[in-house]
Amino acid sequence: MFEIKTLEYLGCSIFYLIEIKENADKWVVFLHGAGVDHRMFDEQVKIVPKEYNILMWDARSHGKSLPNTGMFSMKQLMDDLLKIMQTEKIPKAVFIGQSMGGNLAQGIAYYYPEKVLGLVLIDCTNNTAKLSRTENLMLSFTKPMFTLYPWKTLVKQSADACGLRQEVKEYVAECFFKVGKEALIDILIEVTKCLHEDAAYKIKAPFLLLCGDKDASGNIRKIAKPWADSEPNCTFYMISNAGHNSNQDNPDEVNAHIDNYLKQIY
Repeated sequence: MFEIKTLEYLGCSIFYLIEIKENADKWVVFLHGAGVDHRMFDEQVKIVPKEYNILMWDARSHGKSLPNTGMFSMKQLMDDLLKIMQTEKIPKAVFIGQSMGGNLAQGIAYYYPEKVLGLVLIDCTNNTAKLSRTENLMLSFTKPMFTLYPWKTLVKQSADACGLRQEVKEYVAECFFKVGKEALIDILIEVTKCLHEDAAYKIKAPFLLLCGDKDASGNIRKIAKPWADSEPNCTFYMISNAGHNSNQDNPDEVNAHIDNYLKQIY
């Protein structure tokens, strides 16, 4: 049974849910993607082993953590998350993050490795990889391009890019309309600012990397296998019949990998 909680912090009432299980001594923390909310993990929470307590949230400027009158940045999200973990006395956890949530999880692993028991990174890019000149150029045009887009067209094309299944597209569109155009563009731009080249860095914790075989978002699918091959602690799977939100498009396949990983970590 999940308990609903809020953290009043720096201009936002941050919504989160916790489930504390009898005799559980480990934690799983779910971190959703940009523009959506905790519901994207509805199918994953069902298979978390009994040895793990669960924390999931709506990051500031998302879902039930609206409105947000404070700043939005990846650094601020990290601060928010650490504040919640401190409040709930969570010393370390397995972080399961999709897209933006995966970037946030990588940030925790980079700056606060002592907080990380493990990572499951779903359809996200590598925070510390070197970007090509073309990729950097594309990032520089992101904000003006999105600003010029008609709002409904931007939502439709973004939702189509996130999911193959109609219900996934409808869920994403619902979430994006709730966030609003200006805030969504700010979120998408701020996410890119967490990218920082560090060629020598390797993730210390054992981690699971998952990517939809039809993920068309940025460079995610292209770099997934090379990234995994470069990381000694990584286990990688390409998820069949799945787009950017692969955990929603093909939850059975994703859940099987997460379940096996969590049991190995425990």
